Amino acid sequence: MPGVSELSNAIRVLSIDAVQRAKSGHPGMPMGMADIAQVLWAKWLNHNPSNPDWVNRDRFVVSNGHGSMLLYSLLHLTGYDLSIDDLKDFRQFHSKTAGHPEVHETPGVETTTGPLGQGIANAVGMALAEKLLAQKYNQESHEIIDHHTYAFMGDGCLMEGISHEVCSLAGSWGLGKLIAFWDDNGISIDGEITDWYGDNTGKRFEAYGWNVIGGVDGHDPEAINEAIKKAHAQTTKPTLICCKTTIGFGSPNVAGSAKSHGAPLGAEEIALTREALGWKYSAFEIPQDIYQAWDAKDAGQQKETTWQTKWQAYEAAHPKLAKELSTRLAGDLPDNWQALTQAMIEDMNSQAKTVGSRKSSQACINHLAPKVASLLGGSADLTGSNNTDWSGAKSIASDSQGDYVHYGVREFGMSAIMNGLALHGGFIPFGGTFLVFSDYARNAVRMSAMMSQKVIYVFSHDSIGLGEDGPTHQPIEHTASLRLIPNLNVWRPCDGVETAVAWQQAVEYQGPSALLFSRQNVAHQTRDEQTINEVQCGGYVLHEATAKLNAIIIATGSEVQIAMEVARQRDDVRVVSMPCVEVFLQQDADYQEYVLPTAVDKRIAIEAGVSDGWYRFVGSQGTVLGINTFGMSAPFQEVYDYFGLNSQGLDSALDAEHASLSEAVEVAL
Repeated sequence: MPGVSELSNAIRVLSIDAVQRAKSGHPGMPMGMADIAQVLWAKWLNHNPSNPDWVNRDRFVVSNGHGSMLLYSLLHLTGYDLSIDDLKDFRQFHSKTAGHPEVHETPGVETTTGPLGQGIANAVGMALAEKLLAQKYNQESHEIIDHHTYAFMGDGCLMEGISHEVCSLAGSWGLGKLIAFWDDNGISIDGEITDWYGDNTGKRFEAYGWNVIGGVDGHDPEAINEAIKKAHAQTTKPTLICCKTTIGFGSPNVAGSAKSHGAPLGAEEIALTREALGWKYSAFEIPQDIYQAWDAKDAGQQKETTWQTKWQAYEAAHPKLAKELSTRLAGDLPDNWQALTQAMIEDMNSQAKTVGSRKSSQACINHLAPKVASLLGGSADLTGSNNTDWSGAKSIASDSQGDYVHYGVREFGMSAIMNGLALHGGFIPFGGTFLVFSDYARNAVRMSAMMSQKVIYVFSHDSIGLGEDGPTHQPIEHTASLRLIPNLNVWRPCDGVETAVAWQQAVEYQGPSALLFSRQNVAHQTRDEQTINEVQCGGYVLHEATAKLNAIIIATGSEVQIAMEVARQRDDVRVVSMPCVEVFLQQDADYQEYVLPTAVDKRIAIEAGVSDGWYRFVGSQGTVLGINTFGMSAPFQEVYDYFGLNSQGLDSALDAEHASLSEAVEVAL
């Protein structure tokens, strides 16, 4: 039977061989954390390599994702569908072993990591998901949801501000099944970190309310095992295990230095490392007895089979709960989803209210949240402004079940935690803040899109229409900026009906959505049944010319009512409402031609934001009424008038004869 050190060394040599073959990568972390990984995966981790999606598996997150070869080595050795040839293809085109872990690309990878700090944030979301599902669905003698979330993280993850946001929340929520391992090696890319990372990390986490196990030798299997045992004994607090390690452990000349962090060791140093580790085998050669010692397929299948027996007993004892939980974990919507959303849209249409679209959004949430168990709402300390709560919503606390998350002033942390909730399964999270603060959250929004996670971002106060709070709070470039993120659907509805459709589409979409809502009131627009149905196409004809069509106005959000005010005074103007550019561009060519016929080249777009993106629809000779400066502090109507975003400005633009590009830019102040 191979010794523990040989099992750890298998991770080390696979990692250095793959990095060397790719001529790029990060060998230092896998070499330094191999012993921790060996103990965790061999003795504690509940998983089934034959079914990476087993519901009750433990989640394992490598937050310091540059050390991806550690994860790939573990997955290969334990029996996942990741071959030695896949490891040889590390960092190569279309390989299953990308430079950083990518969920859905590699079996067993729980989340895409690399941007430091977001992995531990995802892990907090996963641990919260486990706790909430267990609180709701576990019954006496039926512990059907019962698993841990483990995270590896380095100094870089802890330097990132997001780690403060999410680890503080993890302590407040009492996530006792979250166990994080800090790779305390004192090295980052620039070298020894003493000059730029002097935190007392243990005290910091104690202040967050964590259980801190310090001074663990990260190369002593017995000490590591004992620390994990203590972590499991603490059930009311998350645990940080502080592991003192040597980056590049085993390398005679670069261990303990930044040289091992992000570059191949080189053939000569690899040979010396093999000698130092007592590893007698050639590149990518793993002896059969070491494979057998690592193989987790039989044990994993037995664990899942045992759980399936528990599940069958649970189904028999609690069939209604079991059906609801199965629906949620499968990512399915309730059987009555279509009827539910149709009733919501009809209700919004019949009410015909002139209110801020944030209020319309809250009405939609009141329709959906009590009846769609998977919806989990929240806000970054702006609940009353975002209107993300609903009648009967109950706040989540450390000791009680709830369905609404007060994230505090933590836009980035909220967004990355929502990614973790979605990745875990069983939740469709939505969270609110002001649109201008999407900047704080942006990298997590980008990760939602990259991972195709169903996360709904509620961004209220979507323009200069918020008025007196001024340019620091008035988004200008934000809507256009969000539209640049691939796979993200950005909805800016003009009234209650469009808001209801936006919510319907966001919940159905297999990816993230940003819903942008106004603070100021917006007028209800009258539509027939066909027009209501066409809202879901992202862009549609809201108002048709009564005479020969001469000009098209394209508008979104609160500017649609300006377009309608002007169009009603003319007989040759069509108004196209385009609440979602991305969805409109997914329609077939015939539909797009029907909405924006090429024969009509006099086009004007109006939106209270930067103008550049609209030229794709109006053409270089078209006109865009927008804002290319920062905003102003004043009552909202005065700000709109100042920027010419009113009926007078739109009238003038329509009367101009085919404005040139330079003139169009001048219109967009």
